[in-house]
Amino acid sequence: MLRNKTRRISLLRYWTTRYAVTLAVGLLVLAMLSVVWIRHTTLENRLDVSEFLAAELAGRIAGSQQNVEDTTQSTYLDQDMLDARDELMKMESPPSIFITDAGGTILSAGDQDLYKESSFPSAVLEKKSSVQTFSGLNNDALVYLIKKPIIVDEVTFGWVVMLQPEDKFADLNDEYRLLALFILGSGLLGWAAIYILSRRLARPISAAAAAAKEIRNGNYGVSLMPSKAKEQEVYDLVTSFNDMAIRLEQLESIRAELLAGVTHELKTPVTSISGLLQAVKDDVVTGEEAKEFITISLKETERMQTMINDLLEFNTFAANALPVSTAPHELNELTRGIVHEWNLARNPDDIPVHFHPYERDLIVLTDPDRFRQIMMNLLNNAAHAIESKGQMAVTVRNEDPCALIDVSDTGIGIPESEKTLIFERFYRGENKKYKIRGLGLGLPFSQLLARAMDGDLELKETSLLGTTFTLKIKKQD
Repeated sequence: MLRNKTRRISLLRYWTTRYAVTLAVGLLVLAMLSVVWIRHTTLENRLDVSEFLAAELAGRIAGSQQNVEDTTQSTYLDQDMLDARDELMKMESPPSIFITDAGGTILSAGDQDLYKESSFPSAVLEKKSSVQTFSGLNNDALVYLIKKPIIVDEVTFGWVVMLQPEDKFADLNDEYRLLALFILGSGLLGWAAIYILSRRLARPISAAAAAAKEIRNGNYGVSLMPSKAKEQEVYDLVTSFNDMAIRLEQLESIRAELLAGVTHELKTPVTSISGLLQAVKDDVVTGEEAKEFITISLKETERMQTMINDLLEFNTFAANALPVSTAPHELNELTRGIVHEWNLARNPDDIPVHFHPYERDLIVLTDPDRFRQIMMNLLNNAAHAIESKGQMAVTVRNEDPCALIDVSDTGIGIPESEKTLIFERFYRGENKKYKIRGLGLGLPFSQLLARAMDGDLELKETSLLGTTFTLKIKKQD
């Protein structure tokens, strides 16, 4: 058999590598968005603090011009100034502060390398916006300008101007290092988590694969350990696999018994026929006794032919080559006729059969010939289960959307170990194996026929007091 030559990799490697790639891409995108957000929010916060500091400085200068000494207000401003400076000191280099007169002439200068002119243009100072940007003198770097007026008695005496290059304002090395550590830690933690979980998931699957190889090699005694599986899906996989192994072991046993059983069932009548005909040929028996030998040979031949026909019919139906044609029929009348026919032709022990029809007519969709096959088989099985005195009952019931026929007996019942196997093809129970000759196709074939007519055949109940099979038949709408 040709196999797919696609290169396979382990489940652990498959999930960890793909998760690692997905995690890396996701964290990279998250890092980029975080950098943009941190830069934006930090820049906005620092600009707000710079505006606050410029306004406080302008207020203090204006106060000194008025020679106003308000201890409470001064203390309040000092604390705010201290908080503002602490915030600004988070930057490696605080902004340069310039004090100008009303016309913009610089009276007190900060970093003159940043701004070498002797005054600020009046157009810049008179703009409504407190925050402006312009290109630096020494390079093309963007410089932020924050300005606040010095007002005394509603007259502008001058300006407090702060300048800070954008690269200094947006200096976020500490924040970026913290973000990098967070992203790296999250990535390692996520990869470790998926590695541990994938390894935990791969272990029972690997064990199931190894056990499946053992089963493929004919060793059906393998089993997995469901008690160690805490995940529901893994537990279901392990328990289902163990049930499958047990079922396969049972089916293998049935297959072996089938070969022996079919050989025995076909060999016995052939041997009997051969011996009887040889006796007639050699004139060991003559006259009426020879005729009796020939009659017995014909009966054995007919029995062997019946088994072969059952086998051929079952295989034909299983291959969907045997047609089933349903039509409306009244179930009470149809069932009563079949029970009466069985009583006349197939009840040599005169076992009492009680028929209980439904109180009203039930119109069902069924194939009368296939329905007869199923009922005859159920009645035969019920009769075989009765070892001495007993009785049988056939009850027609209505249970929407189906009609039900219960076939009951007071026989010895079906052992617990055989309940799950009675519908397996070629299976024959221990109680029937040596008493009744056959191939073990009756119940499986009957179930196939019932399902082909949109019904079903089930074992309703069984015990030492007897057994009941229920045949479901689809009702006409």
